[in-house]
Amino acid sequence: QVQLVESGGGLVQAGGSLRLSCAASGRTFSGYAMGWFRQAPGLEREFVAAISRIGGSTWSADSVKGRFIISRDNTNNTVYLQMNSLKPEDTAVYYCAAGYSGSYYYASTYTYWGQGTQVTVSS
Repeated sequence: QVQLVESGGGLVQAGGSLRLSCAASGRTFSGYAMGWFRQAPGLEREFVAAISRIGGSTWSADSVKGRFIISRDNTNNTVYLQMNSLKPEDTAVYYCAAGYSGSYYYASTYTYWGQGTQVTVSS
């Protein structure tokens, strides 16, 4: 099994930046693709970004493309989400997830989930 713990959330002003981290322990980290999802109050959980097992491929939602960057450090068993040019609509709880290669857009692809970290962007 894999345990995931997110960190780095907080309150920032619109236009600011924030970097989220997801530390993994347990099963071999490099054996999993990783994804970031977010959920705002009253809305469904949505896909944000994903990265392949060795980091050779990345995907991101249109809403964050060009602003958010996903990366991973398999040596340190950590995946990151660098968020730039933040907007109020980015406010949500952000979750990291681990799964196998497949349709990264779908939450059902992922087996393990973290508890989430709150990101709030003020205008």
